[in-house]
Amino acid sequence: MDPTDLRILALLQTDASLSNQDLAARVHVSPATCLRRVKRLTDAGIIERRVAILSPEKIGAGLTAIIEVTLDQQASERLAAFEARAAGDAAVQQCYRVSSGPDFVLILQVADMDAYNQTAQRLFAADANVRNVRAFFSVHRAKFGTQIVLPAPT
Repeated sequence: MDPTDLRILALLQTDASLSNQDLAARVHVSPATCLRRVKRLTDAGIIERRVAILSPEKIGAGLTAIIEVTLDQQASERLAAFEARAAGDAAVQQCYRVSSGPDFVLILQVADMDAYNQTAQRLFAADANVRNVRAFFSVHRAKFGTQIVLPAPT
């Protein structure tokens, strides 16, 4: 990646709704060149997808839960089965398999405690391999970001 690619990525991380014309003007390349570069970055998997980030509170999904899950048996097929079920659940925004502590950390975004309880029933109570669940509920979000720090252009 060259400095132009890095500038494209930095701008798209801030506002993926920029038109190709606007993006090209901001990175000082032609629209055709910009389009080719974005396509190359997408084809290489560097740009995974472009999404709109919604306000959870404004759409009725204002409860964020950070969940630690420990499984009873950590055989690879058991880990993979839980991971697939968690990753496939609409309430789960992020799913991490972690080490030195719980087996998984999940970030859930739900409407309220009732919706959390329904999700917990689906994901944890119905799985005999789930040994321990620790839930933490956000009372204030100080920061939420999606940007990855990019290397400085040279």
